[in-house]
Amino acid sequence: MEVKKHLNLIAMYFKFNLSSSMEYRASFLTQTFGMILNNSTFIFFWWILFENIETIGGYGFREVMMIWAISSTSFGITFVLFGNIRRISQMIVNGELDSYLLQPKDVLINIIASGTVISAWGDIFYGLILFMGVYRFSLIGLGMFIFFSFTGAMVFASLLIFANSLTFYMGNSQGIASLFMEFMITFSIYPEGIYRGYTKLIIYTFLPAAFISLVPARLINNFSWGWFSLLIGAVVAWLIFTYYFFRRGLRKYESGNLIVSKL
Repeated sequence: MEVKKHLNLIAMYFKFNLSSSMEYRASFLTQTFGMILNNSTFIFFWWILFENIETIGGYGFREVMMIWAISSTSFGITFVLFGNIRRISQMIVNGELDSYLLQPKDVLINIIASGTVISAWGDIFYGLILFMGVYRFSLIGLGMFIFFSFTGAMVFASLLIFANSLTFYMGNSQGIASLFMEFMITFSIYPEGIYRGYTKLIIYTFLPAAFISLVPARLINNFSWGWFSLLIGAVVAWLIFTYYFFRRGLRKYESGNLIVSKL
């Protein structure tokens, strides 16, 4: 029942945020198309690179585009559904959580789902278009891609919540959260074969970028129940850890005396 309530809340905010975004359709389309165009420049970069070499870390052009498609879509889903996730640290510092604490909703879900990032739609559309361009169309393949894009979004969101929640314990962690985001994006868009030793250990543990795109790409190309179980286990573990890390930190929160009604 609790999970259903959370999903309903996310769905409600999604509809509200989408309708708000569509009030200014020109701005929505401009930001969305602009992001698609911006991301598309990387296709040209990789195409030029693979014109001169056959593989990088065991990945060819098609495989690299696959991980880019999953990474982009996961990133887009994260910020379309949870646009306020990047503001958690700032809200804690400014004492802006008061209005959320007054509502009979889960505080964390209420905070992150109450905002959206319009340009993130461009990342979603870009990822879907890129996937359709490099992977032969099939309903199973598309279904797997969408599913793994959501699992990637959950991992990405979990890491950002964790990084921002450090503010409860050590003061403003907005800079750390920005670094986490940059590292997660960087590690998730390059072939797994280039990572060695401690770096590979890091992308499977402390900064689990591998579970955003690398493991999903592996599963789409060659499905394995073992890798699938590892992926689901990692997603669930990070969601649970992050949720309780935030809830524990919330006990340290000091009100900013900004008690207002949130309509």
